[in-house]
Amino acid sequence: MKALTISPPLLNSSNPWCTTLKQLQELYDCPHTGAVTTRTSLINGFPHDSSVHQFTFFEPKDLSASEPNKDKGGTPEQSGSLNTLGYSPRLLKEYLEDIKTISDGLKDRKDGEHYKPFIISVTGTKEEVVECYKLITSHQKHVRMVLAMEVNLSCPNIPGKPPPAYSSTSLLSYLTALKYEIAKQFEPLEYSHPHKGHTHIPIGIKTPPYTYHDQFQAMIDALLESAKADPTHLPCPVSFITATNTLGSSLLLERVADHTKPSHETFERTINSANHTGIGGLAGAPLHPLALGNVYTIKGMLFQLDALQGIQIIGVGGVEDADGYDRMRAVGAAAVGVGTALGRKGVEIFAEIWDAVQKK
Repeated sequence: MKALTISPPLLNSSNPWCTTLKQLQELYDCPHTGAVTTRTSLINGFPHDSSVHQFTFFEPKDLSASEPNKDKGGTPEQSGSLNTLGYSPRLLKEYLEDIKTISDGLKDRKDGEHYKPFIISVTGTKEEVVECYKLITSHQKHVRMVLAMEVNLSCPNIPGKPPPAYSSTSLLSYLTALKYEIAKQFEPLEYSHPHKGHTHIPIGIKTPPYTYHDQFQAMIDALLESAKADPTHLPCPVSFITATNTLGSSLLLERVADHTKPSHETFERTINSANHTGIGGLAGAPLHPLALGNVYTIKGMLFQLDALQGIQIIGVGGVEDADGYDRMRAVGAAAVGVGTALGRKGVEIFAEIWDAVQKK
């Protein structure tokens, strides 16, 4: 399937700091990003409630945390993050409109130059994801930059909806549905005007942090089975894998005075959540070793399989400086995504990383 060109190989991951048009425009205007990712959206939106959908930055050593939902919050030592967020409250349609606005403001490119791509992160049922693919494909002809779709099947913060990327069967159902839709768009054109007017949108999947071999193998099995599924003349529909999302089942607690016992202290959750436990997704520096291990393992497994060798990996998890970037590239990431550090430092983090990389 069609590969993405991300140059420089540095971009933002899908996160709270790529929600609005202003944020997306700032990311797109940054000369040190080779692509821009949107926050994960749904066709019909997500009911965001800031009282239960929250994030905080924390220091890995003592777990001291910043004020919830405060961008650029915390101290330099608070390099970890925890969030109980769901998806974007904005509709996919709104993100497509934002991208059109950004495209309309672009100047004509010089020979040899390309417009940096937009990776549109989406989720939903398999039927909704297929509809997302159709909408994004249709939108491609209205904008100058290449569009791609990242299917987020790994969010740990939705009660009652386990991430489909942990299940080979669930993941395969999404990939098969997308492959059928791709075939439907190609086949009518092959009889009279082969591929005329058709633009295939690169498709990626965002995976959760896998922690043991069978989870990696289940993902690889789904990719292989999708390559074999009818119609067999088309390959696996996945062009890239974004690894990894946040690590679920994580909790921050802070000491508070027990007013019923003046001489005692107790613990309360640092941030709230939809189920009122405060348990959410861990990211930032504490996730970095696990993210590196995921990228290394996935890359090694893909490399051994002819049908999957062409799949690129966008490495995400705890990258906040040039060393983190270099480590991700060393284990096989074609491009490197930044999330928590973007929330802590703003778009300036990309210049900080890239300038340091270039000086080495």
